[in-house]
Amino acid sequence: MPDNFVVHIVDDDEAVRKSLTFLLSTAGMPVRVYESAMSFLSALSTLQAGCLITDVRMPDMIGIELLQRLRQKDVKLPVIVITGHGDIPLAVEAMKSGAVDFIEKPFAEEAILRAVRSAEEHAKKFGQKSEEEAQVTARLASLSERERQVLDGLVAGNANKTIAYELGISPRTVEVYRANLMTKMQAKSLSELIRMTLAARGLD
Repeated sequence: MPDNFVVHIVDDDEAVRKSLTFLLSTAGMPVRVYESAMSFLSALSTLQAGCLITDVRMPDMIGIELLQRLRQKDVKLPVIVITGHGDIPLAVEAMKSGAVDFIEKPFAEEAILRAVRSAEEHAKKFGQKSEEEAQVTARLASLSERERQVLDGLVAGNANKTIAYELGISPRTVEVYRANLMTKMQAKSLSELIRMTLAARGLD
């Protein structure tokens, strides 16, 4: 990772800021921390290239609003959102607003490092997505009608039980369709599945 790629951390929880700083610094990644979304926005004029890790819920501004502010200012910065249990719908909304990944608490250290490395690759590929999107579109076209319905439910941020109820099938059957979707779409995680779907549909 180049020295000029900085990981910007926005979180109102000091313990989270310290934990992430220690983890990323130990991995050789330059870090800048901000205790609020507003303090981060006020530092945009001196912003160094890199990626942003932000909590999806903060007192002064939710992560989605921060993402929308960045988009309005045309700030091209890959964003990873951290989400607590039950906040998956918010995480999906964040991805619709431009986030490249989301990580659920409690998160594994390797998940954070993997997400940051992925964000670095994403930063390199801004404006070079056409071939990848064509492949994703082809994969989407290969899905069955039921698989598409389950995918729509996942993209909407719905839980397996909710999708099962809406489609009149069992939660276990939804799990099977979800596993099939991951395989067909060549997605390694739920966040990757949602990200590639939104990009192919022109919603990222």
